[in-house]
Amino acid sequence: MDKHIKKVYVPMTETAFFILFCLQKPNHGYGIVQMVEKITEGAVKLTPGTMYGSLSKMEKDNLIRFVCEEDKRKIYQITDLGLEVLQIELKRIERLYKIIQEEM
Repeated sequence: MDKHIKKVYVPMTETAFFILFCLQKPNHGYGIVQMVEKITEGAVKLTPGTMYGSLSKMEKDNLIRFVCEEDKRKIYQITDLGLEVLQIELKRIERLYKIIQEEM
């Protein structure tokens, strides 16, 4: 993983985290918005501007890739690099959670 990816995505924003998490299976932008709202029980709502800007940036950085187009919707999926970055972030969050649990 190059320095640019580490600098931009580690630690990552909540938006980037949820996009990568949701793209473990092919999905489109609106599908991601719906999935995030569902799994966070409405606590996180991704706006179209944030969503599509993030998708574009993540595609340029090779964290996700365009798969196909269905009904005028672009379908994306996480790449191996994106999965590696997601795993790093999950380990970071687990480490933070473990530290807090030990202190309580």
